[in-house]
Amino acid sequence: MFKWAQQQLANVAGTQEPIYGPEAIKSVAVEAETTPYTELTRDDLKWEVMESTSVETQTFYFIADNGKLAFAQVIYSNVAGIRTTAQFNLKIFSLDGTTPHLWSSTPLSNPDFTEDKTGFYADDCAIELSEDGTTLTIKSMADQQAITNLTVKRVAPGFKAGKTGNTLFGTDLANPWGTMRHVFWPRCTAEGTVMTKDGPIDLKGKALFAHALQGMKPHHAAAKWNFCNFQGPTHSAILMQFTTPPSYGSTVVNVGVIAKDGEIIVGGCKSNATHLETKSDGENDWPEPTTVKYTWTGETKDKKPVDAFIEGNLEDRLDRIDVMAEVPGFVKKIVAGASGTKPYIYQYAPQKSKISLKLKIGDEEVTEEGFLFSEATFISE
Repeated sequence: MFKWAQQQLANVAGTQEPIYGPEAIKSVAVEAETTPYTELTRDDLKWEVMESTSVETQTFYFIADNGKLAFAQVIYSNVAGIRTTAQFNLKIFSLDGTTPHLWSSTPLSNPDFTEDKTGFYADDCAIELSEDGTTLTIKSMADQQAITNLTVKRVAPGFKAGKTGNTLFGTDLANPWGTMRHVFWPRCTAEGTVMTKDGPIDLKGKALFAHALQGMKPHHAAAKWNFCNFQGPTHSAILMQFTTPPSYGSTVVNVGVIAKDGEIIVGGCKSNATHLETKSDGENDWPEPTTVKYTWTGETKDKKPVDAFIEGNLEDRLDRIDVMAEVPGFVKKIVAGASGTKPYIYQYAPQKSKISLKLKIGDEEVTEEGFLFSEATFISE
């Protein structure tokens, strides 16, 4: 009876869930044992638009030929089936460590979707998928200080782990109460600009597109995250890792893919992110990573073994985001005390160190220098 009451409180207030154990999660890695990955179709890019509590995002990461680093994102969220909100976020990073980042976060009015759910619309904002399913356009005038007009075209197949890409949560996994899903265009080209008060910023170059669904309260689904976006001259390597809270057995789920123009080299759930060295963040006591290693293993379509890794020093962080910074202090303490939640995102893009992807396919070995953008997110213990 107590566990049921605790669950009901968690559903309403977002407090910690009871301990269900690892039996209450079915990782997408189970699917990936027999089908490591599936290439995306146009239908895989539909917004789910769930009627229950959920957060769904489409995020575009840009590594421009002129050295600029940026991302654009639409967040669509549903709170308990009672209220839906949408937000357009844009960030253009300052890589010199002296000037501030350009950050724009704008609530969107009247969010809606195309009939087939592949396009998103709101007042002064739209994301549209081309009929052939290869190109996405992002347009926003929601913030006059960051007018966005960008086009992203995939040059490698889209990717999802397993057959569905879904990790399921619940004590009856035939009728799960939660879902986590990530699909990617791992290697893309980008064109377009963001018009700022100081003039246009050209983002022509390489890009990554990620569509994510957290079909439950986000801090119930994951306690920690690691993200790697490596873009080199001929290869892209992507890794998304999350660790569930103890309520689901502190289960680690990895989704990773390496691609080059025209093909996926390897993909699935046999990847990993490791913090080799850390330092304590004096502000919140999280173990901020300083040296990391990302790994990918698997087979090519023609059954050649693949092993790859990226290892290096993250240097000074680009940014540390206190997700609850806008929440009044006394509310933050209550939330942290009730649910153990104190979310921070650490962002990195090493500039001085040479970051390389070391890739072995059968007997062939390739080392390729490239640009790494990575994140480490801590939500709860």
